[in-house]
Amino acid sequence: MQWCMLHCMQSTSVRIDTATHDELKRLAASLGTTVGEAVALAVRRLRQERIGEELAGALTSGETDWLDAELG
Repeated sequence: MQWCMLHCMQSTSVRIDTATHDELKRLAASLGTTVGEAVALAVRRLRQERIGEELAGALTSGETDWLDAELG
């Protein structure tokens, strides 16, 4: 299944500088994966970090009201 995900999906090009591409290739090699999969992992990690930051933020007044509501 994973083989198909990596080889059957559509692809596109993204322009990055040479130093970033070289680092991406080294990272992929150290992970034993492809450059494309390393990018996918990095994107997932960034998305998870953003979700974590949102969850760690202060509650809105509506959220606080909902949490403080009596179950009735």
